[in-house]
Amino acid sequence: MAEQPHSSMPGQPSPGVPGSTTTTFDEAELAFMTSEQSDSDSELGTDSTLWAVVFAGGIGTRFWPLSTPLRPKPLLCLVGDRPLIADTLRRLQPLIPPERTLVLTSADIADAVRAAIPDLPEKNMLVEPRPLGTAAALAWGAQEIINRTGRSTVFCALHADLSAQYEDEFRRSIRRAATHATADDAPLVAIGTRPTRPDTGFGYMLGGAELEPGITMSEGGACTVARFVEKPGPLQAEEFIAEGAMWNAGIYVWQAGAVMDALQAHTTELADGLAYLTSGKVDRFFGMVQSVSIERGLLERIDSLVCIPSSFGWDDVGTWACLRRVRELDDTGNGVIGDALLVDAESNVVHTEAGRVVVYGVNSLLVVSLPGVTFVTSLEKAAELTPLFEGLPKELRRNPVADL
Repeated sequence: MAEQPHSSMPGQPSPGVPGSTTTTFDEAELAFMTSEQSDSDSELGTDSTLWAVVFAGGIGTRFWPLSTPLRPKPLLCLVGDRPLIADTLRRLQPLIPPERTLVLTSADIADAVRAAIPDLPEKNMLVEPRPLGTAAALAWGAQEIINRTGRSTVFCALHADLSAQYEDEFRRSIRRAATHATADDAPLVAIGTRPTRPDTGFGYMLGGAELEPGITMSEGGACTVARFVEKPGPLQAEEFIAEGAMWNAGIYVWQAGAVMDALQAHTTELADGLAYLTSGKVDRFFGMVQSVSIERGLLERIDSLVCIPSSFGWDDVGTWACLRRVRELDDTGNGVIGDALLVDAESNVVHTEAGRVVVYGVNSLLVVSLPGVTFVTSLEKAAELTPLFEGLPKELRRNPVADL
């Protein structure tokens, strides 16, 4: 019986939890990371040329009923005690301070996002006239950096909904990627992480030529990417893992000019609008382009991608089920936020803001209790809520805690 979850390292296997799918590392990786953990943030230093572009748009419907237009995903405290967007900016420091960080978000949630990160200069909040996918947001962020500091400036582009267990190693990975991005041929660099399961929700990178002689990609060496596939089917994902592919962590490091050239050459959905963006006509740009992601619109189409493998304990905070991998778990694998009592219950995710929740004799369930609504489903079903939304009244989808 657990009234409060017992602490265990997020992302590590929980004793006695059958079917646990957590990030694991081999002995060499763990020894390396352990030796590196003694470094302090001050020793990491600050690279005065490195910028960041953070994508913080979207409501996050996969976290319904917690995430709504009034309470979008970037503002949720899903992993720790800070909103995801605030945790992302904190994690980048001191390597990249708020003064060199641009946050891309949508107009409907901009005020709420701005309130969550008060240290970000107002001019560094870029509010999209309408949401058009991450490729358009990337283009705007890259062009803004070019306008301020020049085409050769290296920046890190990342989403606000990732989890990093080893934050010093996370920052080192960015710096390591930046050294490759500054090369004469200015490659586009993606940080990868070793797969632990054939997950169909991520991108996969198959390694090509080694860039660090004698060190293969599976040993942590940088390499060219022979093939990038976004969200493959389950059998294809299994094949990629067998071939030593890396997951795409959604963290990219590249020169601003190089990525703009690549978008112009390969991302046809943006091609008609990029000239307006470079001339400062942002509204015209967003009125001309089509929605596409960075992964589909760019990475699957280029042959100049480099992968930097990393072991910083990455996970994508994408669904309720992932919270069992990134939250602290009790002795029977339950991830709990709020006042909950679990008896004879294993591998559940519980989030309550409406009094005490009692869970008895069930496994692998999601329980979300908010003032006005309680949502219960299996963690498997919680991975895809589209069928649920199709049967919900519109007002319940948008504001589940309102009086109906």
